[in-house]
Amino acid sequence: MDGALTGIKVVELAMWAAGPGGGAILADWGADVIKIEDPDGGDPFRGFLTTGVGATKGLTINAPFEIDNRNKKSVAVNIRTEEGQKIIHRLIQDADVFLTNLRPGALERYHLDYETLRAHNTKMIYVGVTGYGKAGPERDRAAFDYAGFWARSGIMATMGEPDTPPPSQRPGMGDHTTTLSVAAATSAALFARERTGVGQEVGLSLYRTAVWVNSIDIQTALLTRQDIPRMSRKAVGNPLFNCYEAKDGKWLYLVMLQSDRHWPTFCETIGRKDFIHDPHFANTALRSQNATELIAILDPIFVEKTRDEWAARLDAAELFWGPVQTVEEVINDPQTQANGAFVPVDHPSGEQIEMITSPVDFSETPATIRHAAPELGQNTEEVLLASGYSWEEMARLREDGTISL
Repeated sequence: MDGALTGIKVVELAMWAAGPGGGAILADWGADVIKIEDPDGGDPFRGFLTTGVGATKGLTINAPFEIDNRNKKSVAVNIRTEEGQKIIHRLIQDADVFLTNLRPGALERYHLDYETLRAHNTKMIYVGVTGYGKAGPERDRAAFDYAGFWARSGIMATMGEPDTPPPSQRPGMGDHTTTLSVAAATSAALFARERTGVGQEVGLSLYRTAVWVNSIDIQTALLTRQDIPRMSRKAVGNPLFNCYEAKDGKWLYLVMLQSDRHWPTFCETIGRKDFIHDPHFANTALRSQNATELIAILDPIFVEKTRDEWAARLDAAELFWGPVQTVEEVINDPQTQANGAFVPVDHPSGEQIEMITSPVDFSETPATIRHAAPELGQNTEEVLLASGYSWEEMARLREDGTISL
């Protein structure tokens, strides 16, 4: 069965995660994604294991590269050369989408900016992912998501306990949040083109994505003109919206935003009916005023039972909560499995591996992972032949270092 974007051709000139991850979602949804890579080493993410950054004991398959590059074709082209740029110009003549996360200055230098490519294809959707936006003094500032998303946006500064170093994020959190915007924005622009026949430029950035992710705090600050301080779990305004450690060292997160609604049932569940009308805790305002005292009482109560025991009690009472799971627990979670988060994929190594699916389900046009990430330049010959290059032209381009096959 065809995917939602079957028949859409995407030319991707991107590296690392935010751009390629967006291309991977489009490919999962059926698009034909042609990944342009430097013949000299390709996408730097290919070296993630060898740099030591992604080194994990016993891991031989480059997990992050596989996530962001499955279902694609790899074409090795040196875009620093005039001939290499001409190849891109030819490829985008019948493309629906050009997706890139190169910095604006580099795209202009290599004649791959929107205005230049638009002259070759006015119906093309040009999707540019930057660190900090296409405008402003930092338009060409390099950014990984640790900087442009996590640190710059206010998220990092407001996380963690007060008076402790700010915590780091995990790999790709900002990148993969941005990929969802890439997929959504590209789809919306394609839909608009269906109605108008006109292509357009779409701009996204790690920074703007992070500002949206952190928008509740930032909008509050816009209205109050005051900073958002860190909040200790020992003094949160609503003790029923807080995490607690169980007897087995595992944590659980209570998420009862409507504190008064849940308070009587919660008190019965933890075996403290006497708290229901306690003058210190009887309503939301009192619990907030005396939060430190109440949390100090709740902490030893939760340590009396294991998380599984609390799970049974909280679920039986239909109270809102969630387990604070490790990654190992996530991959073994029956709920994860039941909703098709992982699928088996044949890998060129000869192994069959499980891969994470894109996070959207379509009833009539299902997303699929048809094959693993390609080798560098694996499809150069196939794609260039389809674009009208002759064997003689490809031989010449290979000899002068413009392409690799």
